[in-house]
Amino acid sequence: MARRKKGLPIHGWVILDKPYDMTSTQAVSAVRRLFNANKAGHAGTLDPLATGILPIALGEATKTVPFAMEGEKAYRFAVRWGERTDTLDAEGKVVATSEIRPDPAHIESVLDQFIGDIEQVPPAYSAIKVDGERAYDLARDGETVELEPRPIYIESLKLIEVRSADVAVFEMRCGKGAYVRSLARDLGHALGTEGHIIELRRTEVGSFSEEESIKLDELEEMAHKGAASEALLPVQTALDDIPALAVTDDETFQLKQGRSIVLLPRIAQDLKEQRRPLSIAGKDCTFLVLAENNGIAVALGDAKAGQFQPSRVFNLAP
Repeated sequence: MARRKKGLPIHGWVILDKPYDMTSTQAVSAVRRLFNANKAGHAGTLDPLATGILPIALGEATKTVPFAMEGEKAYRFAVRWGERTDTLDAEGKVVATSEIRPDPAHIESVLDQFIGDIEQVPPAYSAIKVDGERAYDLARDGETVELEPRPIYIESLKLIEVRSADVAVFEMRCGKGAYVRSLARDLGHALGTEGHIIELRRTEVGSFSEEESIKLDELEEMAHKGAASEALLPVQTALDDIPALAVTDDETFQLKQGRSIVLLPRIAQDLKEQRRPLSIAGKDCTFLVLAENNGIAVALGDAKAGQFQPSRVFNLAP
């Protein structure tokens, strides 16, 4: 007999403003507990010493996590020059030093090197697996961790403030897989010095932004008043970039049975015109469409050859 999950079938997104010195896993557990939800996950790990946007999916929203993770991310961060740590942030021990302190003009002159499609070596203290083990576990055990460079994309990188000769503040917009800690290291080396992160805040994840985020203590207060659901966004919030198809009650029933439905020619043409190249986790999703019934997500699937074939069905009440 299958084991029944504990908790309630709560569905939707909570855009948490993760506090300092809390792991992403701890944050998910805290939100899940406040809602007494039977299922939860997050869209992109944040380091414990980082703050900011951590989208947390509850229930059926977990089926849309890959779409949220694929979106661009934005960060604001501060780099301390003259020291590199083993973790590349303020938590680690200093492993290299330099007397060089770059001036604003020098900093501005190297930023273009880090914009566009580049390669980046991830931090040794990261969750990347090496022979089945997490890199950070190996590093903490004293093993030398050598990770291969990985392709990443940086949309923009701007110097925002120079607080002192030792500290500069930047804003960056990037694609999936970029490490801000590695960028601090590489910026330092491009400037002939060393560097590490002393402050890091994520301000956007895909369509999620600071404006719609909520702090954990605010969510706890709402939950105490029985109003936590007010912080819950719809399941399809992470699917804003995917064309939507309105379906009837009869079509909803068919889709939930895993059966395809026929599209009227004008609707098929409209969906075709909205189509754009899309890849999620390496899979071609160009034909992907979201079927909705009165604003409630019904199914994700492909719309082509005059039909909509569901591939992922949402178990949501009308």
